[in-house]
Amino acid sequence: MIVRTLSRYFASRFVSSVIGSFIGVVALAAMIDYVELMRRGADWPQATAWLLAQISLYRVPQLTERLLPFSVLVSAMSCYLTLSRRHELVVARAAGVSAWQFVAPAVVAAFILGTLATTLYNPVSAILHERSKRLEAEMQGGNTSTLQQFLSGFWVRQKSNDGGAIINAVSSREQGAQLGGVTVYTFDPSGHFQQRIEANSAVLQEGYWQLEDARIYVTTGAAPELEHSYHLPSNLTLAQVRESFATPETVPFWQLPAYIELADRAGLLAAGYRLQYQELLARPFLLAAMVLLAASVSLRLFRFGGIQKMVLSGIAAGFLLFVLSKITEDMSKSELLSPVAAAWIPVVIGGLTGLVALLYQEDG
Repeated sequence: MIVRTLSRYFASRFVSSVIGSFIGVVALAAMIDYVELMRRGADWPQATAWLLAQISLYRVPQLTERLLPFSVLVSAMSCYLTLSRRHELVVARAAGVSAWQFVAPAVVAAFILGTLATTLYNPVSAILHERSKRLEAEMQGGNTSTLQQFLSGFWVRQKSNDGGAIINAVSSREQGAQLGGVTVYTFDPSGHFQQRIEANSAVLQEGYWQLEDARIYVTTGAAPELEHSYHLPSNLTLAQVRESFATPETVPFWQLPAYIELADRAGLLAAGYRLQYQELLARPFLLAAMVLLAASVSLRLFRFGGIQKMVLSGIAAGFLLFVLSKITEDMSKSELLSPVAAAWIPVVIGGLTGLVALLYQEDG
């Protein structure tokens, strides 16, 4: 009875600490992102303070989703340090409750929060992130230079009996169905270059791309041909285009398996989607590992001193784990590491580090 009551109490304290920390992270991320958008939006023709605020609000869930593990780490450290400062952990130990019994409720709560973040929060975050990209593209008005189009954006290649084409787009909306800042390089069936087409926007229709305000360059140095609306034949389907132009962050968790399957059938690379899917699957375990890591540096009694060093070591461990996750992500995107290993290596290392440290502290 005592253990169950204490478990509920410790779990509630941990959850309330996570909620408070997460609200603070959301507010800070929204403020910083809005200031950055105000700076960038100074050159956008249709930017207003309200539209920039909307874009920032739509982007914040995706930003805070990335910061969730670090937020859980700080929340768990704050929770256990507060319990230790109030001598509640001392009373619990005196009542015969081991460290594992008051760490376990927070681990279970973190796992549940991670599951909710993957299955519920991520789909909402992906939808809002896609809306933010749409609003940003509309405010920019599709005015981008050729150099910007070449150095950035998304690329896809199509091939048919009439020849092939390479399409580059600076921005993407509706997960690839609508493109902005488009440059197309067309080739004949033998592979020889034919023409370059630049357009403000492109919309995928049944069997063709509809290019708006197109400028067609056939030979170097000649004046371009202007077409208000130009049809570029295409045998690509919307599903195939989505695989090339939709970023993994804009695809909800429940749709990722279908995207991966479609990419495999079309012969397109799906490393980014596989990595995103594995990271979302590993998120509950990563949050549980963060609790173990936080507990290993915050269960020391205040009268023993050295609390500041323990807190700094916990923050440093979380930062190193974040750096490790970024390294494994980059290696996976470069196809130097499998998506499964890239997503689960930080989880295993973080969990084992916290577990071994707790075993050494509590059981010698």
